[in-house]
Amino acid sequence: MAEPEQSNSPPALKIANGVPETASLADLVEWFITYDERVGRIRHPFADELFRWKQEDDTANGVAIYPFENAEARFAIGVIQAVAENKNEEGLKFWITDIVEALGRARETKTEMTTAYDLDSDAEAFALAKAEKLPSTLEKRLYLSSCWLELLCTAEARMLGWVYQELYGKPFEP
Repeated sequence: MAEPEQSNSPPALKIANGVPETASLADLVEWFITYDERVGRIRHPFADELFRWKQEDDTANGVAIYPFENAEARFAIGVIQAVAENKNEEGLKFWITDIVEALGRARETKTEMTTAYDLDSDAEAFALAKAEKLPSTLEKRLYLSSCWLELLCTAEARMLGWVYQELYGKPFEP
């Protein structure tokens, strides 16, 4: 059986009464996970490893969690919720801007710690293995949280930026 051909562009977002249809948004999420390299990382085993660590860490530290099945489910539901809760251009723009700012902070923290502790000496190692080089639990938590946020925020910013463009007819600009 032949593999289905990759679509060169995401499926159209169906909008009814100014609101994206949930099924259409779900199709768009699946397309981005399947065909966009940076969003697709949310499906990689290292994403689930980070996600599971974050869930366990939050639980151990008294942070209420929703028990998502995996990183991909967390991403998909987060995107659908963000669109549902930010029903106008200003709200969605503010939400995406917050995500981009969180992404920048997470990336900066991760880069600083990676450099300071030579965490990329084994480039093939997943984040949890790299974190073992860190001298304290606090630094491990900071590094791993930054890794998770960088992964999640990258995927959400790309996906929501596309939705913004589809809804408002112009590219997202913070």
